[in-house]
Amino acid sequence: MGTLVGHVAPGFGFFFIGLWHLLNHVKLHALNPKSYTSLPWFPTSKFKYFELYLIMVACTMSISMELFIGPDRHQPLDPDGTIPSNHLHNFEHSNISMTFFMYAFFSILLDKFAPPAQYGLTNFLATVAFGQQLLLFHLHSADHMGVEGQYHWLLQIVIFISLVTTLLGIKYPKSFLNSFVRSISILFQGVWLMVMGFMLWTPELIPKNCFMNLEEGHRVVRCHGEEALERAKSLVNIQFSWYIVGVTIFAVSLYLIIIKLCHEKADYQSIMRFEEQQEENDDVEAQKKSKPDETKSFLPMGNSFIAMDIER
Repeated sequence: MGTLVGHVAPGFGFFFIGLWHLLNHVKLHALNPKSYTSLPWFPTSKFKYFELYLIMVACTMSISMELFIGPDRHQPLDPDGTIPSNHLHNFEHSNISMTFFMYAFFSILLDKFAPPAQYGLTNFLATVAFGQQLLLFHLHSADHMGVEGQYHWLLQIVIFISLVTTLLGIKYPKSFLNSFVRSISILFQGVWLMVMGFMLWTPELIPKNCFMNLEEGHRVVRCHGEEALERAKSLVNIQFSWYIVGVTIFAVSLYLIIIKLCHEKADYQSIMRFEEQQEENDDVEAQKKSKPDETKSFLPMGNSFIAMDIER
């Protein structure tokens, strides 16, 4: 994960899942504001478990990349079977992916067996995944003091919000605001991971008076002196603030757009139903008016049949 691709790829995955949840939660609340109930994951019309299978595939690819594809010897262990120091972060990242894989796998099983505690257990599994992610980033073997460490500290805030809102979802499944914040936090995780990938491994984007240094098998941003380091950290904090504002504006604007579209659709459907009811009423009235005419037309026909019988 200590590369540009290693951050951008999982970041895009978090961004996609967060956006998917945000869209579905807002739409669900717009269509059912009074009976809204949060869902831990959302099925698709053609492929029910698409979201969960996507998570499992992404996690499998991440574990393979961390433990078998990325290392020079295509396996993470030393010849004596021990874990080398420069592969500790690979195991940490793969454990995060393994926990999210577990969440997706058991979510499918819980949906198939449909036990009484399905909703609570699914949220519990997601809570374990976010808790594992927070723990491993907090105790990360990478440097906590440098520029990369500052990105990781701020990432932990976002993960903590995902953890707390998922945990609250067990107790308050009807809270739209809780689901809204949770979706934004997952989306923001993706955004911040992608930002980390570009800012830490693109030489042109490294802060002034800082440089890339090869340490324990991967490149790390180092700075010339304490003043340059503090300046770089302050720039990271400013970036974080900008992205908070940007993501918040995006999420609230998206909410307003979907609410408006759903209301217009609901109004259109109500107008169509009203017109259909009017047409039905008109048909009933027409049938009522046509009954006397049918009686008059039926009597002469009956008289003609009677006259024909008399003549015979």
